[in-house]
Amino acid sequence: MNCSILKTLKTWAILPVIALTSGICISCNTEGKEIEEELLSLSVLPLEKDTAVINFEYLGSIEGKVNVEIRPQVEGLLDQIHVDEGDYVEKGQLLFTVNASPYMENLKNAHAAVEVEEAKLENAKIELERLKPLVDHDVISEVQLRTAQSDLEVAKASLAQSKALEATSRLNVGFTKIKAPVSGYIGRIPKRVGNLVTKNDPQPVTNLSDISEVYVYFSMSESNYLKYKRMRADSTADYYMKPEVKLILADGSTYEHKGQIDADGGEIDPSTGTITMRASFKNPEKLVRSGNTGKIILEQIHSDVFLIPQKATYQVQNKTFVYLLQDDNTVKMKEISPEGKSGKNFIVKGSGLNEDQTIVLSGISKISNGMKILPEHDKRLAKK
Repeated sequence: MNCSILKTLKTWAILPVIALTSGICISCNTEGKEIEEELLSLSVLPLEKDTAVINFEYLGSIEGKVNVEIRPQVEGLLDQIHVDEGDYVEKGQLLFTVNASPYMENLKNAHAAVEVEEAKLENAKIELERLKPLVDHDVISEVQLRTAQSDLEVAKASLAQSKALEATSRLNVGFTKIKAPVSGYIGRIPKRVGNLVTKNDPQPVTNLSDISEVYVYFSMSESNYLKYKRMRADSTADYYMKPEVKLILADGSTYEHKGQIDADGGEIDPSTGTITMRASFKNPEKLVRSGNTGKIILEQIHSDVFLIPQKATYQVQNKTFVYLLQDDNTVKMKEISPEGKSGKNFIVKGSGLNEDQTIVLSGISKISNGMKILPEHDKRLAKK
């Protein structure tokens, strides 16, 4: 065979091998780059100890420190209304006047009866004085003297009774003027001038509220009440309940004055399993009124704990886990035991965590134990 032809055939035979070898090399380089590019870039969070707050909310109803139902002590027609709804009045200020004419007549009659009894008493005294010397001289018997003395005692008793009736009549006249027993704000006035008012009316003439200080009443479950009492009593616990409470008003704003829980109902309601609690708040601006509603906020403080964002955790069979970042950028599963929640964070104390560790913050569902990642350190993501 011609030598030139043999050389050509050898060249053709070598070319596929070279091409195949080159293809393998190119494929290897490309695969290496893809492996490097496939590492997930995930945010991580260095662990730091902090103080956590757990809020407990309870719906409450607000009343003035003193709430008085204003009711008449005598029956009669309402003659005058001296105040308006919402007015602030001082203790002793005149509020309403009931027609006093019948009671003035009763007082006059009672006074006249007193004068009659006084005259009878004077006659009994004169009679006794007249009989004494007659008995001394044996003109009349001693029995008549004792009768005269008895008549004197009866006259004294009748006078005392008449004076008591007069005093009652005078009180009734005074009751026709209804005055404020305390300082405070006038509530709704359902009665009008000319209406009949009585002591037995189902509805009071008005309500008077002293709101210089207000009470917020709320209900707490039996279990929460027991926890609350234990936390208030144990000052050595890892967490404690703040003695002050907050009040969230109906518009969502936080009342500027903090309050104190100063009383409880004393017994658990068996039908609801709750106990009524009372918190008191100063109200110098008179912003809060009786009948308002709000939310009581109790704050439980946990100090020296880790705040683990909930989005950095996952659950397996009711157990909670995080991924710890290792020195070689691989991740390792770590079980934690949350003690509660503060906002969007789990509160964790112990669980083998320390401040030298870092957890994976994002992409939890995309990684697995032992997987390598590209960590992005950004502490600003911790509280989100």
